[in-house]
Amino acid sequence: MTTNEPAESSATNSAPAKSEKDRVVIFDTTLRDGEQCPGATMTHEEKLEVAELLDTMGVDVIEAGFPIASDGDFAAVHEIAKRTKNAVVCGLARAGFKDIDRAGEAVKPARQSRIHTFISTSPVHMKWKLQLEPEKVYEMVIASVTRARSHTDNVEWSCEDGTRTEHDFLCRCIEAAIKAGATTINIPDTVGYTVPEEYFALIKMVRERVPNSDQAVFSVHCHDDLGMAVANSLAGVRAGARQIECTINGIGERAGNASLEEAVMAMRVRSDVMPFWTGVDATMLTRASKLVAAVTSFPVQFNKAIVGRNAFAHESGIHQDGMLKHTQTYEIMRPEDVGVKQTSLVMGKHSGRHAFVHKLEELGYRLADNQLEDAFVRFKALADRKKHVYDEDIEALVDEEIATFQDHIKLVSLSVIAGTRGPQRATMKLDVDGRQALEEREGNGPVDAVFNCIKAIVPHEAVLELYQVHAVTAGTDAQAEVSVRLSEQGRTVTAKGADPDTLVASAKAYLGALNKLVARRARGKIEPIAVTERRIHSTDVG
Repeated sequence: MTTNEPAESSATNSAPAKSEKDRVVIFDTTLRDGEQCPGATMTHEEKLEVAELLDTMGVDVIEAGFPIASDGDFAAVHEIAKRTKNAVVCGLARAGFKDIDRAGEAVKPARQSRIHTFISTSPVHMKWKLQLEPEKVYEMVIASVTRARSHTDNVEWSCEDGTRTEHDFLCRCIEAAIKAGATTINIPDTVGYTVPEEYFALIKMVRERVPNSDQAVFSVHCHDDLGMAVANSLAGVRAGARQIECTINGIGERAGNASLEEAVMAMRVRSDVMPFWTGVDATMLTRASKLVAAVTSFPVQFNKAIVGRNAFAHESGIHQDGMLKHTQTYEIMRPEDVGVKQTSLVMGKHSGRHAFVHKLEELGYRLADNQLEDAFVRFKALADRKKHVYDEDIEALVDEEIATFQDHIKLVSLSVIAGTRGPQRATMKLDVDGRQALEEREGNGPVDAVFNCIKAIVPHEAVLELYQVHAVTAGTDAQAEVSVRLSEQGRTVTAKGADPDTLVASAKAYLGALNKLVARRARGKIEPIAVTERRIHSTDVG
């Protein structure tokens, strides 16, 4: 595949033989850095549920929490360590011995454990946050890694605010950490400050300058303050890092962390330019996203890459037409690859006729050309008035179209005055067999006024036996569906009308029932309905 051609699918891209040197470790910190996001705190049971799913989907390392932070955090990390079957369970610790010992105790039951210890190394952090001289920080790097190694042989060391650290000091600290026993070196962009080219150069520089860099795995941990967390992470991998620290849905401090699902799928879809791979089961990404969104009460933005509601949704008529002809026209991965059932053609004001016909076929409708044209015009009118057009809306619209296509009496316009002041009044124009009639009537409420207009234009003896309203879908902009039952000379007919305006829906339903009575009269079953002539005009009268 060339860089000019989208992938057939992510499955196609993963076909070539995988080299172990190109394997990227996925370090998930949803339960630690993600939970630090204000308002994202999870209960003990919720943390266990998330950890179990992460383990099942193939995450390599689960940073389960910050054990020294609270008894609850310790208990969660400890229980996750006992339950996790495949992943490495990691606990975070500052450079102090109490932190490290607490983390060691928490992860002790794990089949595979890790302690992740860190200290700030940038001038601004050392001066204002730690209030320590660089030499003291250097000593603490060695002491903290040594202490962590007394608990586990899997130790990760991080230089907090690494992207704003002086290069000479950064390299010196990394060399010391590896000598002390660190097996993973994380260089975080703690404040989301760097850009891809700069981060690439930083990782490359460190790996080239640090004498023992080949003895550790280098890791990237990027924040999204400038919207480049995933891009920066991938740049670090291209420079030789082989671990990405990320979170489900990209949750985390401030603007969040690198998004796990975006990083995983970027490497999978664009393996032509990033020949890296992970052990994550991508078909579980959507499920994981929904779980984390539910337990944190942090909704996923609709246009979020990979897992957003609109990630595989198309409303533009041009896009829908292309998708119906060939999915690769507008999709670079298959929805099922990330656990989404299928592409969604969202029906709205931008949808074209091709998509509308496709949707009707999905719903089981096949309309004649003239019926289809009229239904499409009414659909576009509805979409202009309603943000979300659901399948139920279309069904109601088409059912009404089928019922009214041969109607003798059609609604042209309706306006109603209602409220607490004065009598309710309706003004209605009907088309009766090609001629238009205008009438205005009052009523005991707006619906009564509407029905009185109909009776004035089309006099009849039918009795209203049922008037029922319900919303087709949820929301204040939902269509109203009105059911009307009329009875006359022992005959009963029922009809429905749908419209975002309840009064218009009411008029359509009443006229639908009345048209059925007219059809029966035409078949000679009962006497014809007489139409009032005094206000009927030719069709060219406005």
